Amino acid sequence: MNIMAQYQTLLYYCYSPIENAEQFATDHLEFCKSLGLVGRIIVADEGLNGTVSGTTEACQQYMDAIYADGRFNKTEFKIDHVEEPSFIKMHCRYKAEIVHSGLRDPKEIDPNRQTGVHLEPKDFLAMKDQDDVVVLDVRSNYEHSVGRFKNAVMLDIDNFREFPEKIKELEQYRGKKILTYCTGGIKCEKASALLLKEGFEDVYQLHGGIIKYGKEAGGEDFEGQCYVFDNRVTVDVNSVNPSVVSTCFNCGKQTTKMINCANPVCNEHFTQCDECGWKMDGCCSDACKESPNKREYDGTGYYVKVPQPVNVDKISKRKHKNFPPKVKVED
Repeated sequence: MNIMAQYQTLLYYCYSPIENAEQFATDHLEFCKSLGLVGRIIVADEGLNGTVSGTTEACQQYMDAIYADGRFNKTEFKIDHVEEPSFIKMHCRYKAEIVHSGLRDPKEIDPNRQTGVHLEPKDFLAMKDQDDVVVLDVRSNYEHSVGRFKNAVMLDIDNFREFPEKIKELEQYRGKKILTYCTGGIKCEKASALLLKEGFEDVYQLHGGIIKYGKEAGGEDFEGQCYVFDNRVTVDVNSVNPSVVSTCFNCGKQTTKMINCANPVCNEHFTQCDECGWKMDGCCSDACKESPNKREYDGTGYYVKVPQPVNVDKISKRKHKNFPPKVKVED
């Protein structure tokens, strides 16, 4: 990517209490719009979680404003230079948590009080292959299906809120050093804190997540691509020993392209090669291809989200063979 690109995309989060967070979200949305930014920001009583995109000048103004607010001094921005904005619109919403985990009680889990030891990328790289270390991916199936660290343990979860109930599957790793990682670091803050609460003693987290690891450690041994929550869908990470680990949902051919099913009632997130994409009109199955509500496929498989009824068949599709198997628990 040309480092002189006209636009930037900023990925960041900050756990810091916000008084009257609902009003803050409303005001913050107007501020972002005034800068001409597009993106998605979640505001909660516990802090901020966002990805915003815009001109280099607008992004700098945004970062300056965040740092000027004393509550967010510890925010660390991961900056990507992009050829065009990574979103279509600007959203800033108030929610119960800045990442949905179900761990809302700060008396139980508070990233400002206790988390795993933060490892800089070079330190993570040095530790990850040691015999007494387990590298744990705390992301969802669709994320690690397209890319993950070599030899990482992956949990069979469709959403991070399922992570707490999966802790019992990690019992076999007690006594080892647990190195957690995610896209930008935010999920690890609560995941590592919960592991400590459950009695795991040596818990660490990759500071800045996969994105920072790619920038500072060349992404070494990260296989495939990293899923991101914007129009780009996936980004390259590994410049040292890159590989492709994901396969087309329909034909099994290697591909890194991830799309949403063109049937909005399904909207399944899956990998699909270009050939099958055009053949299936961007759908995951023949049934979805016949849907009267099918969206027009333009080759990208990215659509502006429109609320749809819950599809109970969607869960079973997520257990497709392309997703890594669930962690086996030793007897």
